Amino acid sequence: MKEAPMRILLSLVSALAISAAVAVPAFAQEKLTIYTYESFTAEWGPGPQVEKTFEAECTCDLEFVSVADGVALLNRVRLEGASTKADIVLGLDTNLTAEAKATGLFAPSGSDVVDIKVPGGWIDDVFVPFDYGYFAFVYDTEKLTNPPKSLKELVEGNPEEKIVIQDPRTSTPGLGLLLWVKSVYGDEAPAAWAKLRKRVLTVTPGWSESYGLFTKGEAPMVLSYTTSPAYHVIAENTQKYQAAAFEEGHYLQVEVAGITTTGAKNPLSQKFMAFMTGPGFQDVIPETNWMFPAGRTEKPLNPAFEALVEPAKTLAFSPEEVAENRKAWVDEWLAVMSE
Repeated sequence: MKEAPMRILLSLVSALAISAAVAVPAFAQEKLTIYTYESFTAEWGPGPQVEKTFEAECTCDLEFVSVADGVALLNRVRLEGASTKADIVLGLDTNLTAEAKATGLFAPSGSDVVDIKVPGGWIDDVFVPFDYGYFAFVYDTEKLTNPPKSLKELVEGNPEEKIVIQDPRTSTPGLGLLLWVKSVYGDEAPAAWAKLRKRVLTVTPGWSESYGLFTKGEAPMVLSYTTSPAYHVIAENTQKYQAAAFEEGHYLQVEVAGITTTGAKNPLSQKFMAFMTGPGFQDVIPETNWMFPAGRTEKPLNPAFEALVEPAKTLAFSPEEVAENRKAWVDEWLAVMSE
């Protein structure tokens, strides 16, 4: 007769175990997956600080998945389609937003952009800016005593003074240079590329590789940003690297983030977008991503940013113009660079 109480006890233990197993998911951390570019997630980039701050605020798990550069982000999401694991794509720019919308893979952000301040203002119901800057050629003052003062001088300069650039098919700076040349030269862009090609040491998939080659001394000049010298002043206490000011002006880049149709189902997506435009994210940007913050900050910019090149003119095509012409212009570039 002692077996009955034992069976009852075992049944109770079993029931409690099942209840505990069922209850576990209720206490599991929520997760947010963000696709971005490599330099954002690097140990010196904004990713680690952003992840720490947002996770403390949301008590969730933030996972970054990185690719080489911004254009590669759009390529990956387009390839994955509706099955993408990305809740948010962070690192596209305004040269890609029209194409990104056309995929049907992005949802309205639902974000309040009242704190957004970028050159030209901002109106967009899908993408939200997180920083901005201007493309520039950064040079080593110890190797180049007479830097080009215009895009024309760069194009027609000494072929022995090599430059490193990025591929417009994978990189947003590479695409930015393509558009910069097109905005200045128009129909004469192929002829300009034919001249500039003689100065190109190599074309890298993304910004990180090319800037690494530059700082290792492989070339005296690299396609980067007007803000890049601030890094060397603040982090390395050196004025060795400077941006060349071009009289035709500099091409603007506004970097954005967008919620995917997959991510629209995740409540953390809108929480992150709201966080992204506030000081928890924006105060990190200047001295990790080395760009100008696009949202609300509480920390003033380091004085090193005040000494940077100020473009004589802001150059930019509309997102629609880029979407309409990007393939033809990239093909035009590729035809010249492949000769």
